[in-house]
Amino acid sequence: MMSEEPVTRRFRTLFISDVHLGTKGCQAEMLLGFLRAHDAEVIYLVGDIIDGWRLKQTWYWPQTHNDVVQKLLRKARHGSKIVYIPGNHDEFLRRYYGSHFGGIEVAETAIHETADGRRFLVIHGDFFDMVVRHAKWLAFLGDWAYETALTLNTHLNALRRRLGLSYWSLSAWAKLKVKNAVNFIGRFEEILSAEAHKHRVDGVICGHIHHAAIQDMNGVAYVNTGDWVESCTAIAEDFDGSLRLIRWGESRPVARPEPEPASGLHAAA
Repeated sequence: MMSEEPVTRRFRTLFISDVHLGTKGCQAEMLLGFLRAHDAEVIYLVGDIIDGWRLKQTWYWPQTHNDVVQKLLRKARHGSKIVYIPGNHDEFLRRYYGSHFGGIEVAETAIHETADGRRFLVIHGDFFDMVVRHAKWLAFLGDWAYETALTLNTHLNALRRRLGLSYWSLSAWAKLKVKNAVNFIGRFEEILSAEAHKHRVDGVICGHIHHAAIQDMNGVAYVNTGDWVESCTAIAEDFDGSLRLIRWGESRPVARPEPEPASGLHAAA
């Protein structure tokens, strides 16, 4: 029988972004499972945790979204340092830089030093997206189309769960098949890496484009946390300072029906 509460794995630091609470595409249950299974001394929320854009249009806030907020607040009460760096979808929080809410600090950016002495600029990344900065109407239009794709993704994965299959993102797969999207991702990575170089740090940790990565860009470490609407990913720092990409949608236990009756469930990685 699979345990209801997984054993908690502890890291030095966790980096999470682009949860988009308040949207139907948010994989809140997946994130709750991740937060139950992982803990850290420091947790960075790297923007777009709450989707203020969508909530202004239509209020959508199911219990699971509230549970995510409560889980983060509980971690803060239990000693985790939590730093919230707002993005473009939760830009309403940018007026509260320096404030604390339930033990969660709101900051514009951060410089994180790993256990092995490397320094990383932590930033959401939307300021380097020309569409968001100079053509917000186009960004809103793209957001609507994206939300539609995520709705299809939700129905697809509901079917996959019934079949005992693991999470798979249709929208993420489609994005990587579109040439313009691939070119945008590459350009974004180059610009953010250049920004890290300007700050004279060893790398940058960001979000925004929903494409998780850990890679070297011209001698600078480019790290993207991914998201919790498509790929369900996070970045973790081990106690030796090494960074790893956790793909929770692929690695979490998946309940599959046994072929024999009354034999319970078993976990498949």
